[in-house]
Amino acid sequence: MPVAKKAIALCALGALSTAAIAPVVAQTTLNGAGATFPAPIYQKWFSDLAAKKGPQVNYQAVGSGAGIRQFQAGTVDFGATDDPIDPAEAAKVSKGVVQIPMVGGSIAVAYNKPGCDLKLTQKQVAGIFLGNIKDWKDLQCAPGPISVAHRSDGSGTTYAFTNALSDWSADFKKELGTGKTVQWPVGVGGKGNDGVASVLQNTAGSIGYVNQSFVKGALKAAAVQNKSGQFLKPTAASGAAGLAGIRLDSNLAGEATNPHMPGAYPLVTLTWVLAYKSGNGDKTDDLQKAFNFMLSKASQAQADDLGYVPLPASIQTKALAAVKQVGK
Repeated sequence: MPVAKKAIALCALGALSTAAIAPVVAQTTLNGAGATFPAPIYQKWFSDLAAKKGPQVNYQAVGSGAGIRQFQAGTVDFGATDDPIDPAEAAKVSKGVVQIPMVGGSIAVAYNKPGCDLKLTQKQVAGIFLGNIKDWKDLQCAPGPISVAHRSDGSGTTYAFTNALSDWSADFKKELGTGKTVQWPVGVGGKGNDGVASVLQNTAGSIGYVNQSFVKGALKAAAVQNKSGQFLKPTAASGAAGLAGIRLDSNLAGEATNPHMPGAYPLVTLTWVLAYKSGNGDKTDDLQKAFNFMLSKASQAQADDLGYVPLPASIQTKALAAVKQVGK
């Protein structure tokens, strides 16, 4: 082989050898699990994050209760819940807990009853889910039996919904109370917001509660009377007015069971990510990158189109500060 060609061949071989032994820099994979309420917007954010060469995030929408259990067990990098973690539950997490509000949302009283423009007082909402109102004619709609749909799994959405109804109705508080799971006297259960939405979509004459983003197809959202006496449907504006009534405690937990401001939709909630205060090791920076991306102005601006409510500026500022507490 001529010297020149031999030299070229050796250079090419060297380049290939160098490429073969060069370390491959892979995107970090983070694993999270929990609430189904924010699943559509979380999946959108995580897809956008990966497209920008950020961490890959695998999120399993298994319900708030299951998400907290997995977080306590340390089988995920973060959990997610629509019900702030209880101090007793947080005490079981040896690495400590950082609770971060991520986005707001409205709980729609969704129904599948063609031709019905449903307006409900707070007393009527409680009466339906107690099983006391059984026929659509009692709600000024065409006669027919009411089929109730509710969650079958441990759910932060159920907690927020029952917490509001317990505030609205002494009978509801006495008979069912507040919880991630309650003993519903009527209805069919569905797993996750998507499961309840599926029951509603497939059952004419049905009514249930889901995140606003799941109201589509045959489903409509009822107008619910607020404390000011207005009948309001869940929208970006009415949801934002409702969230404005939330005051956070030192753990960034907070709720508004019956906001009094005019224009406020009365069924609103925040949804939180649960991170470890320590023990995150090499994943610390990537966790902070993911959470900061979710809380960024660009990501929050997508909330309205996806059926959610962006965090008020005051809550967003506190959430961003909390991200800095996620440590190695």
